[in-house]
Amino acid sequence: MDRLSTGYAGRRWPLFLLALKSGLLTVLTLGFYRFWMKTRLRRYYWSAIRPGGLPLEYVGEPLEKLLGFLVAVVFMAFYLGIVNLVLMFFSFSLFQTNMAGYALSFVGVLPVLFFARYRARRYILARTRWRGIRFGLEPGAWGYAWRAALWWLVALASLGILWPLKAFKLEKYRTDHTYFGSERFEQGGRWTMLLRAMRPLYLAVGASALVGGLAWWRQEAGWLWAWGVTLPWALWALAAWQARAFKALSETKRLGGISFAAEPRPGPILGVYLGGYLLAVLVIGVVLVGVGVVIGLLSASGVDIDLGALMQGDVRGMPGWLGVMLVAVGYFAVFLLWNGLTQVFVTLPLARHFAGSVSIGPAHELAHVRQRARDEFAEAEGFADALDVGAALGAGGLLRITPTVRRRCRTGWRCI
Repeated sequence: MDRLSTGYAGRRWPLFLLALKSGLLTVLTLGFYRFWMKTRLRRYYWSAIRPGGLPLEYVGEPLEKLLGFLVAVVFMAFYLGIVNLVLMFFSFSLFQTNMAGYALSFVGVLPVLFFARYRARRYILARTRWRGIRFGLEPGAWGYAWRAALWWLVALASLGILWPLKAFKLEKYRTDHTYFGSERFEQGGRWTMLLRAMRPLYLAVGASALVGGLAWWRQEAGWLWAWGVTLPWALWALAAWQARAFKALSETKRLGGISFAAEPRPGPILGVYLGGYLLAVLVIGVVLVGVGVVIGLLSASGVDIDLGALMQGDVRGMPGWLGVMLVAVGYFAVFLLWNGLTQVFVTLPLARHFAGSVSIGPAHELAHVRQRARDEFAEAEGFADALDVGAALGAGGLLRITPTVRRRCRTGWRCI
């Protein structure tokens, strides 16, 4: 059977510079540049995903996101204002307190969060192409919203035991509404296939809870040393859940006569999370130590610098506003550095691992796929941006149809 493997061509240094530059412009423009930053990062990331050697394309525009955000802000201000007013009225009328109103307000906005995520996914897919053919997602945001609220309630009420049921039901709804050209995706399988993937996490969390319960019941802190075993076990089990659930869901998807295979591994996933964040912390620590050494050398050479006074915006010979500005610059510098480092040490390696584990076939079935009409979808990701729930899909999103973009190269495709 002729199958297409998936390559990943992303590189750390260009991505770090892009993230740093985009983050800096976002800060300097008071957040206005975030729509351009999101577009450029998405273009870079997923142009690196190359099923069969051909890169995915992302053709979304920043102005679409900006206009969609402005429309969503107006709608959400009206919606939240009306909902909160009604709920507060009933809270005071029935309970003589506003606490119930606050709780109900949170519940009232939850469906809108799920609604926003589905619409963001629809926009992303509408601006995604592979081999020149568009992806798409059928309208169904409110249907997804009430289902998501229901299954999240079931998962939480079961203390996470039915988390695989929630994951499968929502993935099936999303997948069954997704198209590649004229062909529709189908999510097969049953939710029980995810129980095996979740089993190590059940055991690890249960063991950790048992240790904590014994320590509390017997009033002996010595029992907590067992967490040195159960907590690392839980971290590994969480990585195993991500890998095995992705594999099970991927291998039961179909696109006409096309099937998918995936072989992600828990070890590399856990290594990326632990090693990546540790490296990011170490690099920032080295930078801060370097700044401290420079300040120490300047002080030793006779320059009057009082770091404590600087933190309060009050430095001898320096206006207070300038001290505050320096503190703000230092804070944002650490923030931007952290963003860039986590992009290159965490997000990129995860994307490489998940994408590289996927294969598609048989390749000749792709010849039956025809182009689909463009979905204009003027609101873009506005609701997701307004609610800050995030619109980008996960590193394992190749089979969930993550978008990418291209850049002109000699072959005629846009690539990194």
